[in-house]
Amino acid sequence: MELFSEKQPLRVYLSKLKAQNKSIGFVPTMGALHKGHLSLIKKASKKNDIVVVSIFVNPTQFDNKEDLLKYPKTLEKDLALLSEVNCDIVFHPSVEEIYENNVSSNDFKFDGLENQMEGKFRKGHFNGVGTIVKTLFEIVEPDKAYFGEKDFQQLQIIKKMVEKHKINVKIKGCAIYREEDGLAMSSRNVRLTPTQREAAPFIHKILKKVKKKFKTEEISKINNWVEKKFKEHPILDLEYFTIANEKTLETLETKEFSKKNRAFIAVFAGKIRLIDNIQLK
Repeated sequence: MELFSEKQPLRVYLSKLKAQNKSIGFVPTMGALHKGHLSLIKKASKKNDIVVVSIFVNPTQFDNKEDLLKYPKTLEKDLALLSEVNCDIVFHPSVEEIYENNVSSNDFKFDGLENQMEGKFRKGHFNGVGTIVKTLFEIVEPDKAYFGEKDFQQLQIIKKMVEKHKINVKIKGCAIYREEDGLAMSSRNVRLTPTQREAAPFIHKILKKVKKKFKTEEISKINNWVEKKFKEHPILDLEYFTIANEKTLETLETKEFSKKNRAFIAVFAGKIRLIDNIQLK
């Protein structure tokens, strides 16, 4: 496993591999790796000759400075995990290496995808995501890049960015990887207290019930039911719940059975923010 912290040596190394017609699979991460990340790497290794993993906590996608400061950083543990799976190259740059003297986001237009859900609550978040992902794509120049569906809105936005900027990479969405009790795996989960961690699977339980209710109940009734359940919960606070069209991410008022729909949720456990989603049929 090769470790790089600077762009230019990585580019030179990758160019030699590409000259040998090696295909490159890329998994961008912010570190604090868990089994969800490893599942993406395993999928990338099955479909590509070389797997590149980046570890970079991107400051421009955090609207909350406290969240940025507290984001878990576990590089040694991450590298140990990566050495056990089929990871060939790790790119772990500094903020200065990526942004030089200008730590700021570019302004992107994602055809309105950025204004839904997370965009309403996290100002500038998707400009930060677009900036770092586009930068990493330009450095690595992968054939395929792998993202988890837990951040489904982010996945759709990255697909839109690739389309609009004509970036030559195939974006692969991968199913949400869950704990045995249903909680969607996230690097933030390690910050949950034992009480919060015990309560957190409630989020997925609600989504599974929403999936059942969607077959027979009106959306407005489902929305009210979800809000009531979280108002009654002693630990978890609902930030938003919405049923939306998968392609446009626009909130639905009435069901559209001819199109793909998905339920999205964001919940606070204390100061820890947890998101999840589920496809509805």
